[in-house]
Amino acid sequence: MRWPGRLVLVLAALLVALGVAAPAGATPARANGSGSTYVALAMQQWVADGQSAGLSINYLPTGSPDGLTSFAGGLTDFAGTEAEFSALGGEGGADPGLGRGYQYVPDVAGAIAVMYNAVDKAGNKVDYLHLSRRTIARIFTGDITKWSDPAITAENNGLVLPDQPITVVYRAGQSGTTALFYDFVQNVAPDVFTPWARSHRLPTSVRIIQLDSSPDFAPKTLALTGSDQIAQFVASPGGLWSIAYDEFGYALTYGASAAWVQNQSGNYVLPYAENISSALEGATLRPDLSQELSGVYNSPNADAYPISAYSYIVTMCKAVGDRPTCKGPYPNPGISETFTKWLRYIACDGQVNMARIGYSPLPPNLSQEVANSIARLTGTAPEVLDAGNCANPRFSGNFGGGPPPPPDPLAGGKTPDAAAGPTGDATTVADAAAATGSARTAASAAKSAKGGSATWRVAAPVAYDRPGLAKPSSWPLIALLGFVVVPPVVVTVVRRVRRTSTSA
Repeated sequence: MRWPGRLVLVLAALLVALGVAAPAGATPARANGSGSTYVALAMQQWVADGQSAGLSINYLPTGSPDGLTSFAGGLTDFAGTEAEFSALGGEGGADPGLGRGYQYVPDVAGAIAVMYNAVDKAGNKVDYLHLSRRTIARIFTGDITKWSDPAITAENNGLVLPDQPITVVYRAGQSGTTALFYDFVQNVAPDVFTPWARSHRLPTSVRIIQLDSSPDFAPKTLALTGSDQIAQFVASPGGLWSIAYDEFGYALTYGASAAWVQNQSGNYVLPYAENISSALEGATLRPDLSQELSGVYNSPNADAYPISAYSYIVTMCKAVGDRPTCKGPYPNPGISETFTKWLRYIACDGQVNMARIGYSPLPPNLSQEVANSIARLTGTAPEVLDAGNCANPRFSGNFGGGPPPPPDPLAGGKTPDAAAGPTGDATTVADAAAATGSARTAASAAKSAKGGSATWRVAAPVAYDRPGLAKPSSWPLIALLGFVVVPPVVVTVVRRVRRTSTSA
């Protein structure tokens, strides 16, 4: 009668070998979040990949301040943000002291583009506008009000634009993008920013997260809600003579022109992945991983795009020594399990295609910080990431997909007409070639078509196959089959053994 017991042990071992065993950790639970529009294009892909892998994750791009407020009030499980909680305290920057605790988890590097819509005196679209940091500051504080301003002319090798008023488009409501952009203005032109802010009763000791209280901060302004609306408007015929600050990915999505911005070294650059990364080498990370960006805005790196920043995901975390803000885990361990899987994906596979949609993948040290953040969720030792176990292209010394940074079309004192030529044909050829998946081929085709370099126009998003999270485990199906198939087999074998024993 000992055979049935041995048989069960053999079958149990077989099931384990087949992978039919209880999963480690809790069952992933639904996680809801809201916040940053800056990271929304990346978040769209991350959420879709998470859902494809069986994780229930939802995200609403309502703006960083709203995301922080919702998280602080316990209305959501996580927030996306570029602003810190201290920014919600207004002048003085008082930290709200969250009872539930929090940690800042870096998720991707990005940039704010200066989008615009202008034509020259012949009616040709201007898609090569160059602006210094100081000129940008003066435009967005209402000090420069006409497209024909001498500062704009000087920075575009003598191009005199029509004497049209500049419409400054800004984000309505509270916005982390607004906070980042005017932090940049304050750092690069404090003599312009400070009297402007004070005259309009805007804060100077913390980042400005809302401009609606001073709608006349420039002679001609327009408030729009959301990054999509801003990019669509600027790119449309109705947006002629407008200028705005918005995330670079939206400029790519809606075909809005982005200005070449002059950095500290004197070079003009666009916010491509390598330029974003070069600038962020100057970022200083505080102990809680929030960022101080004055070194980015004023980076001496020749390739740096100066209006660059990291984005964060805000989650709860267990109380640990290196994070005083951590005050305890999620009451539902299933939510921690969801974040364990999802954040691991974001740190590695989730970075692979960021350069293609207007971002730059995290550097290796910040991917590792994501792993450290997972450890604060679970109370376990952090996983050590490297090129062998993490697909983030930065571990392998590259930026993944997407076109390389283009050369400056006005470099060497070229006149705008000689550098650009008629805008339509070159853009059409470049876009057609880009649709085949080769940005370099597009640049070559455009150069051939116009007799000069036009690689700077190749800035269209590139379609890609998302790497995705690991697919849902097959153990439930195997276990179900085990429960259905194995018992009859066991019963049959036991009966045969009993019969043999009885006949003996």
